Amino acid sequence: MRITLANPLVLGSASPRRRDLLAMLHVPFVVQSASADESALPGEVPGAYVERVARAKLEAARAGSLSPCAGWLVADTIVVAPEGGILGKPSDPEEARALIERLAGRTHQVMTRFLLAEPDQGAQPAHAQTVVTRVTLRPITASEARRYAATGEGRDKAGGYAAQGKASAFIERIDGSYTNVVGLPLSEVLVALRGLGWLDDS
Repeated sequence: MRITLANPLVLGSASPRRRDLLAMLHVPFVVQSASADESALPGEVPGAYVERVARAKLEAARAGSLSPCAGWLVADTIVVAPEGGILGKPSDPEEARALIERLAGRTHQVMTRFLLAEPDQGAQPAHAQTVVTRVTLRPITASEARRYAATGEGRDKAGGYAAQGKASAFIERIDGSYTNVVGLPLSEVLVALRGLGWLDDS
């Protein structure tokens, strides 16, 4: 079904960053909050984790009552430490500082799994894709990490930093999608929407 004002895309996410990014595509959409248990399972690797959580978010979003729509878009983004573990959101400034110092002077991955699904309850996703971006932070002094953590900017961000905010001064290099690091890989989402015939490719 083609996306129109009468049949918008539903963004199954409460993230203001995803909402703002999707708005840049000028695609008619509405927001339906979706939450899922984001606790990692014992021994779960990052790829399996984002696949499971994204699917759980889709099911949670679909459970809400909503007017007619063209389809659903849900996503889950994680930060993968240089040594491979999943980095969550810091609970306080001290944990935020520790996360920044852990990433300083090293390269880590930001991984987003996004799903596009037809409006029918229980339908399998029409498109599923995982996008990975490599981010390298420059060496960061202890005082820089402490001052940044004190701003609170990274409090609700996986990995403890916001690439679109003050932490942009720490980023030495990004290999891959920048918008993926912020929370939604726009280029890949747009290509997928067109590939499904949900958008005009003109």
